Amino acid sequence: MVIETAIYENTQAADPDANVLSLQDDSFQGFGDMVDGIMAMAERHLERLNHRQRETCPASELVVGMQCGGSDAFSGVTANPAVGYATDLIVRAGGSVMFSEVTEVRDAIHLLTPRAINEEVGRALIEQMQWYDDYLSQGQADRSANPSPGNKRGGLSNVVEKALGSVIKSGTSPIVDVIGPGERLRRRGLTFAATPASDFICGTLQLAAGMNLQVFTTGRGTPYGLSMVPVLKVASNTALAQRWHDLIDLDAGRIASGQSSIEDMGWELFHLILEVASGRQQAAADRLGIHNDLVLFNPAPVT
Repeated sequence: MVIETAIYENTQAADPDANVLSLQDDSFQGFGDMVDGIMAMAERHLERLNHRQRETCPASELVVGMQCGGSDAFSGVTANPAVGYATDLIVRAGGSVMFSEVTEVRDAIHLLTPRAINEEVGRALIEQMQWYDDYLSQGQADRSANPSPGNKRGGLSNVVEKALGSVIKSGTSPIVDVIGPGERLRRRGLTFAATPASDFICGTLQLAAGMNLQVFTTGRGTPYGLSMVPVLKVASNTALAQRWHDLIDLDAGRIASGQSSIEDMGWELFHLILEVASGRQQAAADRLGIHNDLVLFNPAPVT
């Protein structure tokens, strides 16, 4: 299995100052000169980018982030299990997968610790749960805001039900590492990247960790998207997929109707990931140009 990716020569490594422009440079005579200097640098970058060529890469170079948002009662039985199956396929191919959202796995942590490759990783999982509990306590907040009102309208009754649906996105592969918010990925395989459950913060922190594609499941719908990596939207129910026909990339609701199995949908998602990563197909959010701002983890309590 291979993907095709664009590369270009990295001249920054040869000259660390090539991408640095100082507005205090004595050669700049006024603000107009500064703008001209910035535009000249931009032209040099564009020239480099225009020389990009695709090369064949193995699927093991994939770094995929898995996330859910606007979940409903179908998420844990259709979209998220299909994502979990695709997660195992990526790991089996030698690639890397991150799953996150501390408050949405908190009540299913007992299902994750036995999958840790060693005691150190298992302890790290527990420590991240404790850190978040302390963080919420310091902000005088609890986890009652999760599930959200929208989740409840979609049929989710409590956080345990939501947690069971959330952790299934991680598939069945061993958990090889745990990283803190925004830390860079260290190992190939399945990693728990600790982040808040907020769509925008989780996506930003997974991006900072090094993902090059994200899979986002939803039952209620959300226009969430990232400009720096493709975001594939997987609908948990066919009604949403049909209503948002130009926003959804894959309809996992076909599992509930008996038209597809979890295994078949997992394979379909895996092949879609390869197609989008190779540039042969475009994510719906990219076609429409829907991209939200990056949002960093902040001191305020985020449940």
